[in-house]
Amino acid sequence: MAAPRMTLQTQRVLAAMLENPLGQHYGLELSRRLVLPTGSIYPILARLERAGWVSSRWEEIDPVATGRRPRRYYHLTGTGAEQARRELDQTVRSITPRWGVAGSGEVPV
Repeated sequence: MAAPRMTLQTQRVLAAMLENPLGQHYGLELSRRLVLPTGSIYPILARLERAGWVSSRWEEIDPVATGRRPRRYYHLTGTGAEQARRELDQTVRSITPRWGVAGSGEVPV
């Protein structure tokens, strides 16, 4: 499967999920934590699921008894967690200045 498009918002979703890589996350929770609209979160989760980085399941509850609709829980797959860490590490490396010695002082390389 092709890797998902790695936007800043996608990276933020992955970073949030990696804080608890074995956890179950639902869209509204991620939306509130990341202060991103659900209209951005759900397409990102769908892309991650199509890529095999995330899997999902519907919560089995009685909506009348709980007073709310069932949630769709997402969790990172083993491959997804590994790929997410790799992508986030690559992003950090790409934006971190590298310093080297040129002439008499240190300058970015």
